[in-house]
Amino acid sequence: MSRFFITASNIFGGMAYLSKEDADHIKVLRIRKGEIFTVCDGNGTDYTCRLSDNDGEDLCVEIVDKTPSPGEPNVKCSVFAAFSKGDKLESVIQKSVELGASEIVAFPSKRCVSKPEGVSLLRKTERWQKIAKEAAKQSERGIVPLVSVMPTYENAVKKAAEAELPIFCYEEEKSHSLKAALEQAGEIKTVSIFTGPEGGFEPSEAALAVQYGMKSVTLGPRILRCETAPVSVLSAVMLFTDNM
Repeated sequence: MSRFFITASNIFGGMAYLSKEDADHIKVLRIRKGEIFTVCDGNGTDYTCRLSDNDGEDLCVEIVDKTPSPGEPNVKCSVFAAFSKGDKLESVIQKSVELGASEIVAFPSKRCVSKPEGVSLLRKTERWQKIAKEAAKQSERGIVPLVSVMPTYENAVKKAAEAELPIFCYEEEKSHSLKAALEQAGEIKTVSIFTGPEGGFEPSEAALAVQYGMKSVTLGPRILRCETAPVSVLSAVMLFTDNM
């Protein structure tokens, strides 16, 4: 079923008010009068709506049912990914949203090849948020995860460390596994996944993360690419918390 995200304030009186952009999209999808589709308020609630007329302007549609969005996991998982070159971060954002991440946070690290700034970073962030929205539609999420940027590495570590289980993925870690960290954590409601750039983390960065309370873990004997690691860990978290 076709899916549209709108602001919660645009849903009232048994009706949902869609933008001209969404109205145009309904025409492209060839949704006809009387057919139904889903509107989501971005706060975890789905509305089954029926199309009346579509004149191409802002569109008002009838709500026929209301249910909690089934696509939302019971654990809030934030993905922190270091800046990477090319379109690697775009892939991380798309797949993380599909898998159930609650937010994606980009940050600079010492070994980052790419460190966008100013207008370039603003444009990238806008594009990243659009990718998140499209992925949320495709995967039938109940929210559109926020994509944000931390100005410094330390800021990112501080924010990530606020989770009940803050996972720091470090290729030089030898003794503590991801599986052990998940098992020891028990029942958890918030998780953060912190992964590095193409060259990995500097030892001083790993030490700072541990200092702030993050759990340094190894992902096994194989070195994963920077776009593979966050998606792999997120999948493991979702499986462990019965969300897959």
